[in-house]
Order: sequence, then C-alpha cells, then structure tokens
Amino acid sequence: MREIVHLQIGQCGNQIGSKFWEVISEEHGLNATGMYEGDSSLQLERVNVYFNEADGGKYVPRALLVDLEPGTMDSVRGSRIGSLFRPDNFIHGNSGAGNNWAKGHYTEGAELVEQVMDRVRHESESCDCLQGFQLVHSLGGGTGSGMGTLLINKIREEYPDRIFNSFSVVPSPKVSDTVVEPYNATLSIHQLLENTDETFCIDNEALYDICFRTLKLTTPTYGDLNHLVCMTMSGVTTSLRFPGQLNADLRKLAVNMVPFPRLHFFMSSFAPLTARGSQQYQALTVPELTQQMFDARNMMTACDPRRGRYLTVAGIFRGRMSTKEVDEQMLAMQQKNSNYFVDWIPHNCKVAVCDIPPRGLKMASTFIGNNTAIQEIFRRVGEQFTLMFRRKAFLHWYTGEGMDEMEFTEAESNLNDLVSEYQQYQDATSDLDLGAEDEEEEGPPSPVTTKSQSRVEVQLETVNETSKGTEG
Repeated sequence: MREIVHLQIGQCGNQIGSKFWEVISEEHGLNATGMYEGDSSLQLERVNVYFNEADGGKYVPRALLVDLEPGTMDSVRGSRIGSLFRPDNFIHGNSGAGNNWAKGHYTEGAELVEQVMDRVRHESESCDCLQGFQLVHSLGGGTGSGMGTLLINKIREEYPDRIFNSFSVVPSPKVSDTVVEPYNATLSIHQLLENTDETFCIDNEALYDICFRTLKLTTPTYGDLNHLVCMTMSGVTTSLRFPGQLNADLRKLAVNMVPFPRLHFFMSSFAPLTARGSQQYQALTVPELTQQMFDARNMMTACDPRRGRYLTVAGIFRGRMSTKEVDEQMLAMQQKNSNYFVDWIPHNCKVAVCDIPPRGLKMASTFIGNNTAIQEIFRRVGEQFTLMFRRKAFLHWYTGEGMDEMEFTEAESNLNDLVSEYQQYQDATSDLDLGAEDEEEEGPPSPVTTKSQSRVEVQLETVNETSKGTEG
C-alpha cells in the first residue's frame, strides 16, 4: 500500500479537510462512523491509502487536525463525521494566532509543533510504505500559513525523500478576509518555494465564480466552495485508491509536472460542472470532459491561463472510457491550442485513467496545469506587500513576536524572483531553429570569442608597454 498522511491546519484547512473526508468516505462506502456499508469489493481493496483499519471493522482516517484555537476542532467534533476521526489526532492550542504569521511560525505554533510531530511519527511508523504527506491550509491567516509552513519544514527534515503535497488557499483579488494577508502570504510562499513538491493553488474568488457562472448557485456557501476543492483533491489521488488502466501516484505527478524545482504551483479544475437543472440536456463524453477541464472559467485559481503558457498538464480521467479516445482528445486539444503550450517541452500532457467514477457521476476528470499565468497571483500579492512594507505598516505585530525586518525583505525578493522566473519561461522559445541557423552560416566568429580575444590582446599590449618602460 502507498499510504498518505493527511494534515489539516487552521480554520480554512479544517473546513476543507472535513469536507474532503466526507467525500472520500462516501467513495469508499464508509458511513459517518467509519463502518463499511458499500456494495463493491473494489472500495476496500486499497482503502489503506487514507484509512487505518481498527478493531471491529472500523476505518479511521490517517488525518491530523491542528489549530491554535479550540473553536474549529469543536465544530468538526460536533459535525456529522465527528466520530470518524481518532480523538488523539485533534491537536489544538488555546490562544489562536490572530491572523499573525509570526505567532503561528515562531511563538504559539512552535510550542505545539512537537506534539504534532509526535503524532506524525506515530502515523508514519504504522504505515507499510509511506508515499507522502498532504497538507490543507490557507496562506492568508495566521495558523494555516505560519504553523503550516513550520510543520512542512519539520516534516521535510525528518522525511526528506517523501513527496510533500499542499493544497493552499491563496489570497484572491476581490475576496480578502484580513488586512495583513499580503504579509502572511508572502512569508508562506517563501517557505513553500523551498519545501513542497507540489502546491495546488486554490482561491475563493475563482470558486465563487464557478458557483455563480457555471453551477448557477445564487448564494453559494463555504460548504459549496469546499465541495469543489474536495472533488479535485479526491481526483488527484484516485488512481492510488482504485484500480485503473493508467496509474499516477504523487511522485509520478511531481516528476511529470515540475520542470524546474521552484515552479511547482499548479492550477486545477474539475469536470463535469453543470447547473442542477441543465444536466439532463447534455451527454457526458470524453470530448465534453476535455473541453470543460481546459476551460478558463472552470479554473479554481483566479488567473487566466490564456495569458500564460502551459509548461505541463495532467488529466486524470475517471469512469469507464476508451483510453485511445482520451489520448486522441488530449492530443487534439494540444494541437488546436499549440501556442498556449511551450514548444520546448514536447508531449507535455500526462494522462491517468481510473475505472471508478465519483459518486453520482458516470465519468469525470480532474485537470492539473502548470501554467506561467499563475505569476499573476504572486505579482498581485507582491504589489500589495510592497505598498504596506514601504510604510512599515502593521510590522510591529510581527517584530513583537521576535521576527526581523530582514525576513520580510528576503521573502519579498524571493517572491519577485519567482515571478520573473515564470515570465522568463513564458517568453522562452524553442532553440532548435536558432541552432540550425548557426550551423548553416559559417561567418565571422561569435561575439563572445571576439570580445574575449580583444580583452586578451589589450592585456598583452599593456604588458609589453610596461616591460618596455622597465627596460628603458
């Protein structure tokens, strides 16, 4: 078994995480207390990827629920699936981080982190073959961003060879919940850049747009938004949890999706997304799924993929379908929109096919794209950061927890470097044709050699002159 240890941190992380466990339990035929009530042997075949089997046939999620205040934990405990989780795995402080990254990372969070690491070790040691970790958190608050990145660092130190995968809710252009979001997000991205293997960026504005435009919900709740995110989360690991024709685990995904180690921030989408009333008017086919998953309006990140270029793409298809058709459709999509894909990575679409569809659907697909347009998010956060940092606004909250201004400057320059790296690869063109031209023309030597030669000649002349002077 390739087990995954799941961590959910902060209010946002715990809300999305609880919804995720609802979706996953349903797919594996487990009820709200973790007892099996399913109808297919396939549901239990690889249930160990996310669940531990306890006595009496109860399945317990391999999940840690962490927060710096007890409120969120209490609401998870009191929810429908509260009795699913192991009581020891609820870990909370009592003071809260108050939207302050420094509290989560250096003071309050640091006091709690050893307790969390203890549970992480406990869960990892009971695994047969640990594949990696997944973390759900937001970057705008204090606990998810500050303590979340602290945990990533600690786990990275102890398990350097395991895949670390984070689902991060990034600040969105119009929906902002806290004033110091740009600070918290910049400091977090600075850490995520170095320490995660794959980061799925999700933001509330894009999710609201999907609810309004596509699903035609007039008053979407956080529950609706969280459900959208969970469909993607469940899609990413489907081929680990169910049998299929082409399997893709987290490591294969990372190797195929990350061309340069720093550029591991993905945008994701899910198909089919249709309004309740209009489902019966369309057929679910592979071309329809492919069309929808590449649609800019279905992206769960508020940036337009048409403004950038895809470095790599992964499509995870679920349900009974012809793999030949899937390959044909993905190739057709690539050829039709070839100028939206970089030309220096050939065949940059990875496909996985799994036989079991999500509950209530005949077939579905999850899309993951590594697109240079995601720099828009980082650029926007960086601009807002600079506006406040220039005036040193709100800085005393962070320096009061023992942080140094230098850290802010470092994080800012790292974020700016990331943006320029994305831009560099967006503008890069294929060097094959340039190379061919060079071979044909055997003209004057390249400017590099002439420059270096002239520099050598100048040096020799100066040497000769000085020697003449000494002789005289």
